[in-house]
Amino acid sequence: MAQHVVLAKFTDQGIRGVKDTPKRAQAFRATAKTMGITIKEIYWTLGQYDVILTMEAPQDELVAALMFKVGALGNLTSQTLRAFSEAEIGAIAAKV
Repeated sequence: MAQHVVLAKFTDQGIRGVKDTPKRAQAFRATAKTMGITIKEIYWTLGQYDVILTMEAPQDELVAALMFKVGALGNLTSQTLRAFSEAEIGAIAAKV
């Protein structure tokens, strides 16, 4: 399964409703699960990003669809990064 890291920031709407963020995280996990995506960890952070999460998905397209759904709710803006494990990057580097 492909690994992804998401860096997210609250929008004005999202920060106004920040007390609901634990409920939104549960709903996000449930939505991801129905799409075959596993949310591994969610962290609320200090600094440039408000939320960082990791997930596993069978296809990058599913991750894109999930993040479109979340973005459409208006609480977060995000940047999604495809992450490679040590074994995966070893196989990639061997092709160079």
